[in-house]
Amino acid sequence: MEAPSSTGISIRGVWEDLVSLTKARLSVLVVITGVFGYLVATKVNGTFSFGGLIHTTFGTLLAALGAAVFNQIMEVDADARMSRTAERPLPANRIPRGGAFVIGFLLSAFGVVHLSMMTNFAAGAFAASTLFVYLFIYTPLKRKSSFNTIVGAVAGALPPLIGWAAGGGDLAGTGAMFLFALLFFWQLPHFAAINWMYREEYIKGGFVMWSNHDEMGQKTARLALLFSVCLAGVGIFGGVASVLNWWAALVFIGLGGYMCYLSFVFLKSSQRSDARKLFFFTLMYLPLVMIFGYFGWITKNGI
Repeated sequence: MEAPSSTGISIRGVWEDLVSLTKARLSVLVVITGVFGYLVATKVNGTFSFGGLIHTTFGTLLAALGAAVFNQIMEVDADARMSRTAERPLPANRIPRGGAFVIGFLLSAFGVVHLSMMTNFAAGAFAASTLFVYLFIYTPLKRKSSFNTIVGAVAGALPPLIGWAAGGGDLAGTGAMFLFALLFFWQLPHFAAINWMYREEYIKGGFVMWSNHDEMGQKTARLALLFSVCLAGVGIFGGVASVLNWWAALVFIGLGGYMCYLSFVFLKSSQRSDARKLFFFTLMYLPLVMIFGYFGWITKNGI
């Protein structure tokens, strides 16, 4: 067992607080989508390099970690009111806000600069845009309008375009549109399930969410179903626009269809357990479509 220092602070405790402050697990998910964008872009162009992959991963990770820090600085009062977040390092006063600001600024700035210098300007611009939308539009809007979820989905759909741009992908082509649509519509059923599972917590924190006045979950489930249908439609788009091979498009459509089914079950039952099943399937959905998407992505040579 690690002995605490004379100040009562352990190295392990500091590390755990930094992991919490940067929302490291969520940030890793952001990085994975950015890496996916890089991999499919370089598959199309035939320009893959380990150096490019490392720089894309590193820059995206820094920017994601920095965004998480600033988000927690801006929401520290709300986090203090919610039981699931009250023990985060800022509301629990284990890390000073000034120190957190410095950490967030350095991470964000170095992430954008690293991407701009070591990959290309477009990747850095997408990273900066993600930070701007997430911090200056989405985060404050969470206290004012449930439309924040749509804006949050925009911010969450930009990281794969960081990788796509870093890999030299055509920013005006159907590949970029497909990546954005995939991540945008995936997030909305995911967020809808979370909204309703933690409805009381969000109300306590002062956030305006879809589920706030939706005690039976009907509105939330209808929205989840609507966006799941749109997500299945992204698979159709991928096939019709020749972004995906037919078999990959069918996988996307099938997975989206199953998400529709889970949303419909939630709509009919209004049970938290069914919302949870939907939530966990959204977590499974993303790695599955990235795997099938990579191998089913049509290149310039049709392979």
